[in-house]
Amino acid sequence: MSDIVLVSPPDARKEPARPASPSWFIAKVNPVARIIGALLLCIPMFVSLDVVSASVALGLEVALLWIGGVDPIRVCRSTWPVWIAAVGGFISVLLYGRTSGEILWQGGWIVVSEGSVYLACATFLRVLAIAVPGVVLALGLDPTDLADGLVQILHLSPRFVYGGLAGMRMFTLLQDDWRALGLSRRSRGLGDGNAIQRAFSQAFGLLVLSIRRATKLATAMEARGFGGAGPRSAARVSRLHPIDAVFCAICFVIPFIALGVAVATGNWHFSFQGA
Repeated sequence: MSDIVLVSPPDARKEPARPASPSWFIAKVNPVARIIGALLLCIPMFVSLDVVSASVALGLEVALLWIGGVDPIRVCRSTWPVWIAAVGGFISVLLYGRTSGEILWQGGWIVVSEGSVYLACATFLRVLAIAVPGVVLALGLDPTDLADGLVQILHLSPRFVYGGLAGMRMFTLLQDDWRALGLSRRSRGLGDGNAIQRAFSQAFGLLVLSIRRATKLATAMEARGFGGAGPRSAARVSRLHPIDAVFCAICFVIPFIALGVAVATGNWHFSFQGA
């Protein structure tokens, strides 16, 4: 019997395509480029708090996502927690925001003025303009592909990245471990006492079990050379392509246009400045 094991090079491997995004365009973008694009798209919007820049950015984002294969209805359905947070921000700023202009309604500590209404609308649109594209870009993002990109493109520590990936994979087992611990304790007659005391005791058991599993996982990864200082090969090659540059350019242009329109119309307002 031959002791030679034939291994094909990474470039020659044909792995089945995995759904990476509801958008055909975003699915072709490298996960690292998605992270960079999200930062380019969202960070400039933090310095602006006005209706014009936020509405222009949100409109461009929804239109481009629609062109990329994600219709507005699906965008709203996929980002419903963001809409809830935006409505909460609108209500809180409307009732307790900075008072300016004509007072429309007042009751105790609650004062609704023209300025608070404007800031509430700007906050609502700003939350959507920042969070909606971030959530859509994160949909379908494969953690393994992201880890490969962080190591090979951004040259982050493989020990840290793959350790975090392994820990995240193990995180999904916590629910099964909690159920197994509960059944085990009940089979020994330890699950019929005080509910709060039982929960703390079971949580400690889950902590001990997680530490043991993490120790075994760390030992296994050390045995496979994840903690070594020598060069490592990659089973999956992660590279940037021209489409990634196009995606990052689009993410940079959107806030640039939004802020430019706000400045040109005289509606731009610095977010860290009083109304």
